[in-house]
Amino acid sequence: MDDDKRLKKLQCEFDGWQTNSLQPVLTQTPERQNTFRTGSGIDVNRLYTPLDLADHDYLERLGFPGSYPYTRGVRSTMYRSRLWTMREYAGYGTAEETNRRFHFLLEQGQTGLSVAFDLPTQLGYDADDPMAVGEVGRVGVAINSLADMETLLRGIPLDRVSVSMTINATAAILLAMYVVVAKRAGIASERLAGTIQNDILKEYVARGTYIFPPGPSMRLVTDMVAYCAKHLPRWNAISVSGYHIREAGSTAVQEVAFTLADGVAYMEAAMAAGLDVDRIGSQISFFFNAHNDLLEEIAKFRAARRLWATIMRQRFQARDPRSWMLRFHAQTSGVSLTAQQAENNLVRVALQALAAVLGGVQSLHTNSRDEALGLPTEDAVRLALRTQQIIAYESGVANTVDPLGGSYYLETLTDRIEREASGYIDKIDAMGGMLRAIELGFVQREIQEAAYREQQATEKRQRIVVGVNEFTATEPVHIPVFAVDPALEREQQALLGRLRRDRDNSRVEWILQALGEAARESKNLLPLLIEAVEVYATTGEICTVLRRVFGEHRESVAL
Repeated sequence: MDDDKRLKKLQCEFDGWQTNSLQPVLTQTPERQNTFRTGSGIDVNRLYTPLDLADHDYLERLGFPGSYPYTRGVRSTMYRSRLWTMREYAGYGTAEETNRRFHFLLEQGQTGLSVAFDLPTQLGYDADDPMAVGEVGRVGVAINSLADMETLLRGIPLDRVSVSMTINATAAILLAMYVVVAKRAGIASERLAGTIQNDILKEYVARGTYIFPPGPSMRLVTDMVAYCAKHLPRWNAISVSGYHIREAGSTAVQEVAFTLADGVAYMEAAMAAGLDVDRIGSQISFFFNAHNDLLEEIAKFRAARRLWATIMRQRFQARDPRSWMLRFHAQTSGVSLTAQQAENNLVRVALQALAAVLGGVQSLHTNSRDEALGLPTEDAVRLALRTQQIIAYESGVANTVDPLGGSYYLETLTDRIEREASGYIDKIDAMGGMLRAIELGFVQREIQEAAYREQQATEKRQRIVVGVNEFTATEPVHIPVFAVDPALEREQQALLGRLRRDRDNSRVEWILQALGEAARESKNLLPLLIEAVEVYATTGEICTVLRRVFGEHRESVAL
């Protein structure tokens, strides 16, 4: 029987099922609601069959894992050969305190590190700056100089453990410190594996830890891409981050669209600077959110992978298959966690992590149950890590590649997300690209409107959040909450004071002056940044020089 006859027969049988089986049941027991939708508002049919995929070409739309278009994964064997890298995002107080947490996590079986930096470090202020008061070491570790980075990484085998650094505006400075620490440990830069987020565009629309205007910021990004292509071949020079776009309130479709549009902007900037598409394409990775709608999230990851492969191959004419692969880190959704009945967060995180694994993640962070209340305790972060380990070793989902591939619903949803995300990217292209779309406020408005709709749905109880607007409880929360000792801020300031007294300040002044001159020209700034951190110039001092040259960005309100 040919395909047309099969589909006609199936349609006939489907119509009969609806009339003879479905309608009597609906008369007796109506469905819970008139319309079912995903978290992004995509209507969900009652049933999916081959009729929904009548024009679906397996080789064109799915193919095989490790082969274009990578819908089913970027490696042929996926987790049968090597599990995803298990990370727990960590950092607080001083470098000494965070180094202890790193060693604790590695002892518990974590296979990669992920560094959280405090707000002053992210915004280019030292611990003794008046702008840093009350924020030093609060939401991450304070890294003011090479001395702090040396302490942070003490005892960590950098040639065997990959390190991810969530840092953007000051990413070039922190990478320079990392390279110097490795060099002093006798580790060649070619052996370093890791990722630096370095995604400044999403800061302007979703997160806000920018310093410089978009133009100079993009120059710093491109300088780092060029440096990594030449000196750090195993390093991801950018981790294009949809995570924060989703946390700001976007839908899953918008997360894919705006993240990949950012990726397009970085590729265009790098190529305009004379870099080869295949040289840099394999050193760009992605960072996505793993949210609550299990099947939509799995479809989202698969759609993003296929769409990026198409963009790289067709739009940028990349020839190396490694450039077509969308490799991604995922983090479970912080914004979905609740302070009410915080134990429920264990279930949310497990489902979100499962979605990331079923979607083909390369690296994963699982949030802790107490993160709606404060930074995670050791017990909470260990349990978050154990969640990944149970999925890896006990659930069976890592035994085969893309285990849900071929599901009529999943493939239909994957196609729908890809199609709608492509539509957004077309709109952004028509505006003149992502930078222009940000300047016009288009991206910001789309995210704000999606966030507003989500909040309205929660308040009207159209969307149920267990323990918040339904199934509530009056019992008090009995979960230990981690608190950063305020004395750590004073300790960090004292360390900084000693550093300034003991270093060669005339050498620091000379290097900073040279850095300012280079910033006014078009030289790659990484070599000078490395020289600056080697003589213990601080993060704040370097940023002060760059602020004088580049200026500071001021947010415009999207109306």
